[in-house]
Amino acid sequence: MAASDNILDVAVIGAGMAGLTCAQLLRQAGYSVTVVEKSRGLGGRVATRRLQGTCADHGARYLQPTGLLLRRLVQVLSDRNIIEPWTDTVYELGSDQHPHLLAPGNWCTYYTAPAGMSAIGKFLGADLQILLNRRVAAISPTDSQTWHLTLHATDSAAEPDQELTAKAVVVAIPAPQALTLLEPHEGAVPLELLNKLRSVEFEPCISVMAGYPADRQQDLARRDSAWRAVAFPSEEKLAWVGIDSSKRRGSEVPVFVLQSTPGFAQGYLEAEDFQPAGEQLLARAAKYLLPWLDSPDWVQVHRWRYAFATRPLPEACLSAQVPVPVVCCGDWCGGNLVEGALASGIAAAGWVNGQLQGLTLPGEGFWDAIARE
Repeated sequence: MAASDNILDVAVIGAGMAGLTCAQLLRQAGYSVTVVEKSRGLGGRVATRRLQGTCADHGARYLQPTGLLLRRLVQVLSDRNIIEPWTDTVYELGSDQHPHLLAPGNWCTYYTAPAGMSAIGKFLGADLQILLNRRVAAISPTDSQTWHLTLHATDSAAEPDQELTAKAVVVAIPAPQALTLLEPHEGAVPLELLNKLRSVEFEPCISVMAGYPADRQQDLARRDSAWRAVAFPSEEKLAWVGIDSSKRRGSEVPVFVLQSTPGFAQGYLEAEDFQPAGEQLLARAAKYLLPWLDSPDWVQVHRWRYAFATRPLPEACLSAQVPVPVVCCGDWCGGNLVEGALASGIAAAGWVNGQLQGLTLPGEGFWDAIARE
């Protein structure tokens, strides 16, 4: 259903898994929907960095389809050749400081995207109206029972600042960022909703992307174990190391991704230079795994301030009439990473639909509908 007088039915803030899922459901039902995303890519923490003629997944390492929703999405993505199995074995650093294969009962097939995990976000964003490189600076309810959104460009190449008007808003970003947008309207926005947003706690993570000379491929081929990733359950600084280039067909150079422990990343929350953090994590990886890991050809370091919700909410989404419909969603609702984000996006779409026209939302096959379009 088209919006009249340039008023959208729904504005979705955030193009992560929850926001894109919600937007797709509402679009397929017939609502006019626009998604606003502050970065230049889709998928949120299901992210890929393009660099040095290759790419690296510096956010979500893989999809682990243990929940029903994610299993359905994995099937659709597999059928479309967007993802494929990466590994079905799990290694951890043991007390002898060497990687060891875990017992088979702990195994689960991990799926990755050869073109980069961001391909999943691109799939979910198909046929959506999306404004990239736009930060929502403020939202406010109007006298005409709509939301007014002020957008600031985050890229010098982007268009100037914009404004949107919508009948409902979906805030699909981390709880602290959602609080920043809604807190100025305390009184109109129920205090209970604001307090729930305040109660959500996150832990940070630092991701290191490192590339190595092509001749290091021989070293990888000669190593004793066949691990593609190793977890570090007891390490102070280093949490995980993966051979990211093993996800790419015909990769000619080794690319590794390292992820830190939350405690280590906490020390860099306000830092402007993350290179020292990257060097420390590479030194740890070299100590435990391969001695040349501390001597890469190139390095990029990224900090995720809101990597993991350590104190999520039990609700699938948070909603209110203020008096204009607004609902918050994300993986911090339910707290089950990608599975939780998908469930939260679906719940948010259902609530918005109930507040607007009560159209028929697509059922379980809505991901298949994306694949057919």
